[in-house]
Amino acid sequence: MSRIVAVYGSPRRKGNTALLLDRAVEGAEQAGAIVEKIVLRDKKIAPCLEIYGCKEGGECAIKDEFQEVRDRLLAADGLMVATPIFFYTVSAHLKLLMDRCQSLWVKKYWIDQVPFGQWVPKRKALVISAGATKGKKLFDGMLLTMKYFFDVLDAEIYDSLLYRGLDLEGDVLGFPEYLEEAYRAGQTFAEALRENRPAEVEK
Repeated sequence: MSRIVAVYGSPRRKGNTALLLDRAVEGAEQAGAIVEKIVLRDKKIAPCLEIYGCKEGGECAIKDEFQEVRDRLLAADGLMVATPIFFYTVSAHLKLLMDRCQSLWVKKYWIDQVPFGQWVPKRKALVISAGATKGKKLFDGMLLTMKYFFDVLDAEIYDSLLYRGLDLEGDVLGFPEYLEEAYRAGQTFAEALRENRPAEVEK
């Protein structure tokens, strides 16, 4: 059975990306996945201080709830990450988590000396994002940031749901087709993880 961690990056509990992620979670659960939710606004995660205490063993020197979140991400088969767009990139809550994952970058590339571009993905990710404007490049910065964030988690982007013209809380409710698409994407994502998961050995 596949295990998914759903990361809510919005500062609003019932924001548009949160509602979309809720539907994706429902779809994944319907497809048989176990989904664990992480609401970043509820987590006490300090910003990276760039003191490089992680050079000693890849462990962040700042002790807070980051370690718990990191461990849950690394234990998952799949990740669902949702964020609104702020200045053409991710929310501050999600960026805090990303920056603290610099310790994973240090472990992977400095300590373990994994060659760049020569690692095998261990998990897949579904990205959900919404922005207020309809700019052609609205999601370019966010997707590039996500790509390198997932790199340190040994993950690759499986699919992305990107919605323009959503700003005020609840705007997405006026687009039931978006919510249905998120539900179906969650189902498909869980099914893809199940197909790629090694068969469990019977005891």
